[in-house]
Amino acid sequence: MAIAIISDIHGNLEALSTALDYIKKQGINEIYCLGDIVGYGPNPNECVEIVRQQCKVVLMGNHDYAAIGLARIEYFNEYAKRATYWTMDRLSQENYEFLKALPFMYQTDRMIMVHASPTNPEHWYYILSMSDAQMEMQSFKQNICFVGHSHVPVIFNQKAAIRDNISIEPNQKYIVNVGSIGQPRDGDPRLCFVIFEPDTGQINYVRLEYDIENTYQKIIKNGLPTFLAERLLKGY
Repeated sequence: MAIAIISDIHGNLEALSTALDYIKKQGINEIYCLGDIVGYGPNPNECVEIVRQQCKVVLMGNHDYAAIGLARIEYFNEYAKRATYWTMDRLSQENYEFLKALPFMYQTDRMIMVHASPTNPEHWYYILSMSDAQMEMQSFKQNICFVGHSHVPVIFNQKAAIRDNISIEPNQKYIVNVGSIGQPRDGDPRLCFVIFEPDTGQINYVRLEYDIENTYQKIIKNGLPTFLAERLLKGY
C-alpha cells in the first residue's frame, strides 16, 4: 500500500490543500509529515489543523520548534526571524500544544523518518552532499531514511546522488529528501513530495502547480517580508 510523505509546508495552505487533494484522488490513506508545518507562510493555524487531522505521523521541524519558543532563532536569517515572531503571535493554544508534543523521529524495521538528519534529529543539520549522506548513513540500520529541511528533492544512495524516481534495492541504504510542499528551493516553484510503495520499493516524486498568486497576496497582506512571497514564484 502506497504512502505519501510530505514536508516543509511552511504555512502555505494553497500548496498543502492541492497536495492533499491529489493524494486523496490516488486513493492513498497514509500520510506522513516530516515537519516544518509553520514558518514563512500566512496560514500557520490552518495548516497545523489539517495536518493534525490527516497525517498518520507528524514530526518536529526546526520552524515548528521555533514557533513554540524552543529554538535559538538568533541563527535564523532576518526573514525567518520576522516570520517566526509573526507566527508565534498568531498560533492558537491548541496548535501550540500540538506542536510542542511532536517527536523528532519515527522509525520501523525498514525505514526511519526525521526532519533534518538521523544522526542528531534535534540539531537541524543539513544533508546537502554525498559526504554528508555517507556520514549520516552510519547512524541508522534501516534500508531508507526520509528527510526534509533543505527543501531540495534528492535521493542519496551509498554511491551517488539521484534526482529522479527510483526503485530501491534491499542491500543498499538510501537517504531521500522529499522536497517541500510550501517553499521549494530547487528552481521549480511547483510543490513537491514523495509517494513510496513499500511493497515494490518504488519512490516517485510528485510536482504540482498550485495557486501561488493567492499565497503571494496573503503574505503581502499580512505584513510578512515581500521576499518570502517573491521566492515562491521562482522556487528558490
